[in-house]
Amino acid sequence: MENTSKKESKDDVLKKTSDLPGLMGYFESALRRFRTLMFVLTLSPLFFVCTLVLGISLTPALMFFYYMVHFSESWSVFLKIPFLAWSLSFGYLIYGITLIFVVPLFNFLMPFRVKPWRGIWFSVQSIPWYVHNALTYLVRYTFLEFITPTPLNILFFKMMGMKIGKGVVINTTNISDPCLIEIGDYVTIGGSATLFAHYGQKGYLVISKTKIGSGSTIGLKASVMGGVHIGEKALVLPHAVLLPRARVYDGETVSGVVSLRRHVVK
Repeated sequence: MENTSKKESKDDVLKKTSDLPGLMGYFESALRRFRTLMFVLTLSPLFFVCTLVLGISLTPALMFFYYMVHFSESWSVFLKIPFLAWSLSFGYLIYGITLIFVVPLFNFLMPFRVKPWRGIWFSVQSIPWYVHNALTYLVRYTFLEFITPTPLNILFFKMMGMKIGKGVVINTTNISDPCLIEIGDYVTIGGSATLFAHYGQKGYLVISKTKIGSGSTIGLKASVMGGVHIGEKALVLPHAVLLPRARVYDGETVSGVVSLRRHVVK
């Protein structure tokens, strides 16, 4: 009986057809049959959106630099070069500030929303998750590090859909799936901690909300995975790993590797 169950699970992961009705079903079946080709075709619009987001965000920066070039046109080269170098670096700041508002706008305008879900990676339901994180990473890998921790990174995550209480400090950029993460009041997220609301398992993608209760602290370089619920005033010590669906109770202190069954590996 156990072998049959495993075989059915494997067949589900590798199946080429969709259970969805209508056009979505045909599209998902094609996505599973021709994975590489359909992956490229499906994500082509996303590549365009990302370049559009970057282009819009760079526009005020380039306008500023263009004006500075003309402003310093008659200057001597010894003044002009350092001035333009400063203008270029200041333009990067303008780009970054613009980006943290443009990305959430495009995320809001997307015709779909990320929802908790479990299924095969090559599925229609995984596309919103992929797009949401792609937009998040545009900021994460080009500017977010320079405004962490400040009210600006809190503002960005809120605009991306993260539920954040008052008095929260987030001293990390290692966050995925912000729209499925809930953080209570007066929570501190330590430096380089990792938070996300998904996990991969036996060929499946599982998207599940991650919740951190009020007054809790996540230590330096700790990892909090998808489906984890942390109670109020809990302490997750530095470098701890909370595996998918782990539970930390109110006022509890945890270290090491914490699994669903509450087993701790030192």
